[in-house]
Amino acid sequence: MAMEEKKVAVDGSTNGYAAAAVTVSSAGEHKQLDAGALFVLKSKGSWLHCGYHLTTSIVAPALLSLPFAFASLGWAPGVLFLVIGAAVTFYSYNLLSLVLEHHAQLGRRQLRFRDMAHDILGPRWGRFYIGPIQFSVCFGAVIGAALLGGQSMKSIYLIARPDGMMKLYEFVVIFGAFMLILAQIPSFHSLRHINLISLMLCLAYSACATAGSIHAGHSSTAPPRDYSLPSDSQDRVFGVFNAIAIVATTFGNGIIPEIQATAAPPVTGKMFKGLCLCYTIVVMTFFSVAISGYWAFGNRAQGSITANFILQDGSVLVPKWFLMMTNVFVLLQLAAVGVVYLQPTNEVLEGLFADATKDQYSARNVVPRLIFRSLSIVIATLIAAMLPFFGDLNAVIGAFGFLPLDFTVPSVLYNITFKPSRRSFIFWLNAAIAAVFSMLAVLGSISAVRQVILDAKTYKLFADV
Repeated sequence: MAMEEKKVAVDGSTNGYAAAAVTVSSAGEHKQLDAGALFVLKSKGSWLHCGYHLTTSIVAPALLSLPFAFASLGWAPGVLFLVIGAAVTFYSYNLLSLVLEHHAQLGRRQLRFRDMAHDILGPRWGRFYIGPIQFSVCFGAVIGAALLGGQSMKSIYLIARPDGMMKLYEFVVIFGAFMLILAQIPSFHSLRHINLISLMLCLAYSACATAGSIHAGHSSTAPPRDYSLPSDSQDRVFGVFNAIAIVATTFGNGIIPEIQATAAPPVTGKMFKGLCLCYTIVVMTFFSVAISGYWAFGNRAQGSITANFILQDGSVLVPKWFLMMTNVFVLLQLAAVGVVYLQPTNEVLEGLFADATKDQYSARNVVPRLIFRSLSIVIATLIAAMLPFFGDLNAVIGAFGFLPLDFTVPSVLYNITFKPSRRSFIFWLNAAIAAVFSMLAVLGSISAVRQVILDAKTYKLFADV
């Protein structure tokens, strides 16, 4: 007797799992089950939870580099690009959300960026462009979090013991072990409480960085402020594009579909509310840190503004306890950021190695989850320890990845999905955003690669920087 096939929707409204197609026979035999969606992208969250996830993925310690970007742009262009970055990314993320909501209402809820590319642009786009770029960006963020976490730990160590002998790579390994524990948290939705704490932490260290900059700016021992731009025209041009890449990377997300997948159905309107919460925090933190840091240190602003609080002779411009507290806040949030950006990797690993017909917490699924998530963190930690100058390489990844994913692709997906009239303002606005930021992505990539080449002579495996 022939087996009758039917589709069963596994939906967040029934058992808390993300919408996924499950094929079963009349005998109850499972033919296809999406373990990545079932176990990692559970659709149980509210708009508040989306806001927490968004805030952790955007408002990260990378914002402490904004005064450094201002040093290559100057006052007016710096503020202008910061406003443009905030406006365009909020707009673009909302476009992505609208496209996702549209397909969900049609009964085809898309859970991943590569799902969107596959359904809207075609299979090749999802497999060979969007998928690889997203994973490069997200895993690069995990590596960057491990490196910055190690650097924060070393800063705390040197404040407490100025003559300490421990090396940077040792702290990277310690921080990696901490991330390894957090990486075992089973689903994206399970991170909601951690990401609420992360939201408070980013407010805390941003307030510390702002207050510290204002205090240092009024200190009699602070270095003289100079707001002049590089005199060499070539350095100035490349500096501008490198600064634009830094600003774009700071606003970067790359996992909007995966975050929206955690929202319980119906999803309409939830992501917009989450974006409003997130960008309230963005405005409070990005602008205060960028403006106060550049005001205090001018073109001497370093890659992280907290590094400016320590002078070359070892003296500090702020109390040591204050500097240590700031670094602790940064350190703790970095762990949350790293684990959030690990979720696309976790989802793929679950899809490859988990058995969706078994319970999520069965030994059959727990053992491979433990092994492969741990292996992901070990690889990220090893790369961070080996390449302490990964920030230069991450700038390349950011220019090549965050700019297309967060600025260009959303406009294209919206225009293809909704097909606005070619005479409409929204069509040409989206087309202009896609064209301008595609060009900036190319120029930013060239500038970032140039910086890597210039700094290559200082590269050394496991360097203690």
